[in-house]
Amino acid sequence: MAEDTQDARYDPAAEVVELCSELIRIDTTNYGNGEATGERKAAERVASLLDEVGIEARIIEGVPGRANVVARWGGGASTGSPTESKPPLLLHGHLDVVPAAAEDWQVHPFSGEVQDGYVWGRGAVDMKDFDAMLLSVVRARARAGALPDRELVLCFTADEEAGGHEGAEVLVEQYADELADCSEAVGEVGGFTTTVKGQRVYLIEAAEKGMAWMRLRARGTAGHGSMVNRDNAVTNLAAAVARLGAHEWPVRLTPAMEVLLATVGEIAGEPATPDNAEALVGEFESSARMLGAVIRNTLNPTMLDAGYKVNVIPTEATAHVDGRFLPGFEDEFFATLDKLLGPDVEREFLSHQQPWESPTDGHLMSAMTRAILAEDPDGLVAPYLMSGGTDAKHFRKLGMQSYGFAPLRLPAELDFGALFHGVDERVPVDALEFGARVFDRFLDDA
Repeated sequence: MAEDTQDARYDPAAEVVELCSELIRIDTTNYGNGEATGERKAAERVASLLDEVGIEARIIEGVPGRANVVARWGGGASTGSPTESKPPLLLHGHLDVVPAAAEDWQVHPFSGEVQDGYVWGRGAVDMKDFDAMLLSVVRARARAGALPDRELVLCFTADEEAGGHEGAEVLVEQYADELADCSEAVGEVGGFTTTVKGQRVYLIEAAEKGMAWMRLRARGTAGHGSMVNRDNAVTNLAAAVARLGAHEWPVRLTPAMEVLLATVGEIAGEPATPDNAEALVGEFESSARMLGAVIRNTLNPTMLDAGYKVNVIPTEATAHVDGRFLPGFEDEFFATLDKLLGPDVEREFLSHQQPWESPTDGHLMSAMTRAILAEDPDGLVAPYLMSGGTDAKHFRKLGMQSYGFAPLRLPAELDFGALFHGVDERVPVDALEFGARVFDRFLDDA
């Protein structure tokens, strides 16, 4: 059926570059402290783009300005008759981005400029590229009357970059009736290429680490900085933070990574085992750093705060840490953490979200694979576990199986992982167009 829809009736990639640039130009910076800019403006623009092609969109806010967009299209939602085969499919992307300092960039981060074959700007890969793909495909199909057989719930959220508490979590907890009939969800960070010994491998996210953002707190005895003090909060905290940062977490293989490393082992000519997992991850060339984080738990200190005057020993010192734990290994993670912290440091959660895993086979995974291979017959497709967090953590609470599938065929030399939250974030123009074509095929088969 995909071959029938990708003909002269419409071009699914016609608007994808323009839409990506336009969305980047709307500054939707999420500062992570409850403050954000532009989310409402971006939501209104997305809603208008859907309304233009006859797809009725609803804007939902948990708090003023933190806007989400929800719309239904295809299947029974558009024909007026019930969908007999499959429950609706949720397609979700977030509109917010992390901050960017313009002075560090070659191209202004909110220009959306097209230069040297790339669309540049904050959000180009995280994740206004996927938002643009989805909008370009849906708008082209709606204009051509090429409605998918399966009903789709289109969802564009706020606040994902701060844990989704003002975005997807609001939808799940306060507007569950908008989403509860969806059985599966597709979002970001999957379907992109990495290269192993010259072979393109498309990675589909089928699992995600859990998240533990925490504040550490040590208390001690205040005093004069010139005197001996054996109960110094700063010393106690610093020692604990140093232990955390130096800890070597053991390799642990989850089902998704077992499948991926077995695929790489076949290419590299050696079997995949926990003992050689790190060596196999090293075969991924530009993606090795990203994938090196998903064969073990990780915990990184990120912020420190103590004191108010150089000659005053403070009563309290605090630190923030970013912990990520593998599916099935949460107990091991927290037991190790508490041992490393010791008795003098307490912890509290800023955000605690569970890991998840979806089947590495089945209909949806097969549909994604077929869509990719129709556009790139020489590629390989495999599941992987993602180190970061997405809105899938919230939507999973409604019982959905989740996947990351924002397909991009990337240059082998591009360090894709470094672009997430990095300087000079950019996405190749031809990768955007490729992704729109693949996603169009996927909708016919999903």
